[in-house]
Order: sequence, then structure tokens, then C-alpha cells
Amino acid sequence: MSELKRAIDQISKDRGIDRDLLIDTLEEAVRSAVARKYGESMDIEVAFNEELGEIEVFEFKVVVDEVHDPISELSLEAAREHDPNAQLDDEMGFPVKVEDLGRIAAQSAKQVIIQRMRDAEQEIIYEEYKDRVSEIASGIIQRRDRTGWIINLGRTEALLPKDEQIPRERYKRGDRVQAYIIDVLKESRGPQVVVSRSHPDYMIELFKREVPEVADGTVKIMGVARDPGLRAKVAVMSRDRDVDPVGACVGIRGSRIQNVVQELKGERIDIVVWSPDIAMYAQHALSPAVISRILVDEEEESLEVVCPDDQLTLAIGRKGQNVKLAAKLLGWKIDIFTESRYGELNAARKGMDQIASVAEVPMENFFGAGFESLESIVNASDEELLEIKGMTESKIGDIRLAVNMLAPGLEAENAEAPDEETSETPAEGEETI
Repeated sequence: MSELKRAIDQISKDRGIDRDLLIDTLEEAVRSAVARKYGESMDIEVAFNEELGEIEVFEFKVVVDEVHDPISELSLEAAREHDPNAQLDDEMGFPVKVEDLGRIAAQSAKQVIIQRMRDAEQEIIYEEYKDRVSEIASGIIQRRDRTGWIINLGRTEALLPKDEQIPRERYKRGDRVQAYIIDVLKESRGPQVVVSRSHPDYMIELFKREVPEVADGTVKIMGVARDPGLRAKVAVMSRDRDVDPVGACVGIRGSRIQNVVQELKGERIDIVVWSPDIAMYAQHALSPAVISRILVDEEEESLEVVCPDDQLTLAIGRKGQNVKLAAKLLGWKIDIFTESRYGELNAARKGMDQIASVAEVPMENFFGAGFESLESIVNASDEELLEIKGMTESKIGDIRLAVNMLAPGLEAENAEAPDEETSETPAEGEETI
């Protein structure tokens, strides 16, 4: 076996590069070197001879009567010295000795081979990792740059960007870390694998690894909402009525979920049961708070949640964390009220609804003009009321009468105001004219 053939086989085996690709690269490198020495106009053919284990180069010339280009043409007389049967317009091939290419051409060929091999190796790595998007990768922290941490994965490097890190998590060179592959980019210096430790799907993959029921699809994770490093909510459902989805994820004495928590540096995880009923789903998502009732607005995809007064702090959570995560998990807007506050708002809303009905003006028009209570209407001038879309002067009288019937106390209070304003004794700090 020739030395060249042995080298091709060894490189193909060691670096995992396709043998045919290596041979194509070698042929292209030699073709480039020949063109560099003799010019682009030279008609050549380069091929690897498997039997000899060598690169063979042939130049081709056309037989002509009168030679104008010695590089591409050959006289009939010269052609018949090589082949007595040569005819005009025949194309004749002559071997070119590779060793005659010269030192500079050989060096050029070597550089092309190295670059093509590097490109081929990078392409293999790219193809390998692009199929691993959505998987967990493990590596060693190598260094830090302006965009994030560089992780050595073995055959290539990964970038853990700043916005994909868990806040307040600290790393140092040599630390072993694992993360979720979110993208693989083609870069000039090689494939760039981008990973994340804060992505919601990273938590899903961790549960798949720790919980067999999640891995085989018996328990399905329906959604994840994270405040990375602090708290998360995971919604689950079971395809088997005999399997408790929460219990499967938690494990005996919390063994399964603790492994996930440990990997995420203590991030607290709430496992909640998913439900197709959005109100029931919201009730589970807002746990551990106790919820009294939930009003659903499907058109606006918003929920009004009412809880006992002593449950408000739990429902909202520290810095609003509990309700924010619940809203993110559901994908709906959530407004939380205590029972006492909701009672007050409901009474005011009911009165406003009756006023809107008397005026035959949508209640939204009152709200749009800034009138949200009977008191605000009582204290408004006629000019201010006319700013309500759809309001007329004839309707204002009907509204005043309706307010007097619904809340006579407010009307009486308003009625006393002119007497105070026209009093002969000026208030302190006021002047009479």
C-alpha cells in the first residue's frame, strides 16, 4: 500500500471524514496547484488511482495544423510522434509528473488540503449538532468572552449567552456544566452551538431524564413557566387514569423532582395538574392560594380571580411572582381581587350598568371617558358628560334622575355643594370679589 493511500485511510478513520470526500479534496488541491503553476488555460484532468495509490495528472491538447497556443494545442507532426494514427482535431492526453509541480505549488496544494479537511470536519460537526437541537449537552467551562461563557463540548465549543444563563449563577474555568441546545449556527471559524440554562424546555428535558413516565409519554408536560433560578410552574396531565401525574414527577419522598431542583441550583418547582377547563386550570396554577371563584372572559382571554382576603398575599406571591408565573403558564391575563374589594367593585359596576342602560349608551363608553362610578357622574358637569360617546343633552337629565334614585345620598351631597360655594363667608385663603 502506498504512503498516500495509507495516509488517506488513517485520516478518514481518525477524524471521521468520508474517504471519498478526502480523495475529492486531494484531487482539487492538486488541480489548484497545477493551475497556479501552468495557468488556468491548461486543460487538465486529475484522478486518484486506487491500484497504484497515487494521484495522476493528465494534460490535454488539441491537434491542429498551425499552433497558436502551445499550452492547449499540438501540431499534427508532433502528435504523430506520440501516435502515428493521430488526426486533426483529435484530443491527446499527456501525463504530468506531480513532483514537477515545484515547491511553491506543492505548498499551495498542502494548504488547500488542510483547509478542505478542516471544512469537511466542521461540516461533519455541524451536521451532528444541528440534529441535536432540543437535547441536553454537557461540557466544561473554558473561558468567558463579551457575549457569555464558552463551553468545551469535546469536538467543538458551545456558547452560553448572558441572557440564557440562570441569574446569579456563577461559573469558573474548569466547572462541568450542562445546558439545553437551542441553536446551531454556521460560522466561518466552525459551527457555533448555542445553549441555554434558562429556557423552559430545558426543564422539560430534565424531567424526561428523571421521570420514566414523562420519557415514555404516559405523563405529558403541557406547559412550563420559569423565573429562572427562583421559581417555576410545570403543568402536567396523565394519559393513564391509574397514573398520578404529580406523584410521578415528584417521586418517592421527592427524589425525582429534587434531582431537577439540584441541577437548577435550588429553583423551586410547583407541579400543577393541567385541565381543559381554563378556570380549573387557573385554580391549580395559582396554588397554594385558595380561590373563591373565577370569572372567565374568553374573548379577551382574561380572568378575574376572587380569593378570601387572607389569601391575597399567597395568590399574588412575593413581588407578584405567583400570579405572573400562573399567567405565563396559562397564556391569559389574570386580575386578582379579594372578596371584599370585589364586592365593592361589583356594586359600583352594577350601578354603572343601570345608568348605561337608562342612557342607552354602552358602559364601555362611560369607562372610556373616565367615568367609573356613580359618584364620578354626580360630580361631573353637563359639558363633561357630553364628552361621553353617544351622550346627548336630553339623556343627561335621565341620567341625573336615575342617579338620584340609585344613590340619593350622593345626589344630596352634590346638592349641598352650591350652598357652600355661594356662602357669604369665604373659606380661609379665598378672596371675595
